[in-house]
Amino acid sequence: MSRLHLLSAAALLLAVTSASATSFVVTTDAVGRATAGTSDATSDVSSDDDDDNKLLLEARDDAASFVASEGAIRGAHLEAALTHLRGKHPQLAASDLQLAQAILAR
Repeated sequence: MSRLHLLSAAALLLAVTSASATSFVVTTDAVGRATAGTSDATSDVSSDDDDDNKLLLEARDDAASFVASEGAIRGAHLEAALTHLRGKHPQLAASDLQLAQAILAR
């Protein structure tokens, strides 16, 4: 391979790596800002009693699957936790994805 091809390939790889890193940082920041309020809400809710803590702890694996699959996988423990949170705090205006992320963050 010629030197020009190697330099071109190296420059392209550097550009792609830089773009990916920037995209990851932006996505991470956006998710962090979006879940800050809901994380506080689930922390407040979970401190109410041991049943809440147990319910949210049991929902962590399902929440991880839900977040990783972008909402395609909905486990029974997560469904129970979401129903419980929404019933206990009807004013909570967070999506299922935001609540699942908050469950993971606690």
